[in-house]
Amino acid sequence: MGFEYEARRKDGRVVWLSENARATRNEHGRVVSYQGLVVDVTRRRELEQQLLHAQKMEAVGRLAGGVAHDFNNLLTALLGYANLLQDRLPTGDPLRTYVDEIAKAGTRAASLTSQLLLFSRRQALRPQELDLNHVVTEIETLLRRLIGEDIDLRTRLAKNLGLVRADPGQVEQVIINLAVNARDAMPNGGKLTILTANVDLDETFVKEHVGAVPGPYVMVSVRDTGKGMDAEVRSHLFEPFFTTKDPGKGTGLGLATAYGIVKQSCGNIFAYSEPGRGSTFQFYLPRVTRCTQPAPMSPIPKSGLEGTETILLVEDEDAVRKLARTVLERFGYRIHEAPNPTAALEIVRRLTGPLDLLLTDMVMPGMSGRELADRLLKAQPGLRVVFMSGYTESGPAKDGVLASGQAFVEKPFSPVRLVRAIRDLLDQGASEGR
Repeated sequence: MGFEYEARRKDGRVVWLSENARATRNEHGRVVSYQGLVVDVTRRRELEQQLLHAQKMEAVGRLAGGVAHDFNNLLTALLGYANLLQDRLPTGDPLRTYVDEIAKAGTRAASLTSQLLLFSRRQALRPQELDLNHVVTEIETLLRRLIGEDIDLRTRLAKNLGLVRADPGQVEQVIINLAVNARDAMPNGGKLTILTANVDLDETFVKEHVGAVPGPYVMVSVRDTGKGMDAEVRSHLFEPFFTTKDPGKGTGLGLATAYGIVKQSCGNIFAYSEPGRGSTFQFYLPRVTRCTQPAPMSPIPKSGLEGTETILLVEDEDAVRKLARTVLERFGYRIHEAPNPTAALEIVRRLTGPLDLLLTDMVMPGMSGRELADRLLKAQPGLRVVFMSGYTESGPAKDGVLASGQAFVEKPFSPVRLVRAIRDLLDQGASEGR
């Protein structure tokens, strides 16, 4: 027979033991002795729990991403119409105040859905090669203001630190979230240490940390001297909306967001803590060898966006489709709209004039926006295509890969950003002699 049970060692540590034994009987059938084997299976059970936790996080991530994607469609319409009203109402109009408040609330809601998408790893990132020492140095002053004077912040930055490929703004958010979490664990003050290091994860580390992959990494460690956490709290740390704070003092999205950012950047994050002994969060991002400077982003002008080209608009969400049509027709474009790819193909079949651009949602029932674009491009190779989506788990925006003559607009988008993406793509086609 075999069974497992908890036992306490002389040093006080609790371990799990697996015991298998069989009885030895004499010629009369009586049990005279037992022979067995006792094995410490603590590490195996810990790995099993890690695997179950990883599977749970993946399932929660899919749910959160799906909810955020649908909510982003609603926010696209809400913010879009609010922007249109803001443009129409003069600053002194009493209704303008109400519209401004609607827009502010919508923007805050969009921020929450963005965090959910980051947790589910369905958010569009803008990765570049960067030095994490520089990231820590840049936000150190901000961190000192956030954590307060009663917490001693120290940084230990490794020399010759390798580079990583990640979105700099999102990495800053990871460090800030971890620092704020550490501050809340030290209500009476303490010490917060942020250190960086080049590390090489080997097979031993990988076997003990589910999800890790061997190779060269850059590690950032955020360590506090706070009250620490027990195993039950640690098992829920990165779940969205889980918080140990008092009601109204936290959304429970800080660590979930950090988890999603790190995972989407091909890294891993782990927490180590015991009650009364503080906590340490370590995240690892793969090292790269070259550094290139990103092109600066230019502001989006509101002039020069008008056009008379013909656009096929395909979107299964009625509110978003109506908003897009209203905006584009306001700027002079001729619009053919379809609620699904099948209807879009029928419109193209009946169309007698030229089609200049396809504006399509990425995720639709029956056929994706990518598949629809591929079919139309076979008949009209020079067709410009703008994809739009609330998340980027699949499709052309994944890893920033887009074919020539294509662009991507992330939901929720402003009317100006949508029209600018379309106008830029059409002007690009004109300059290429299409």
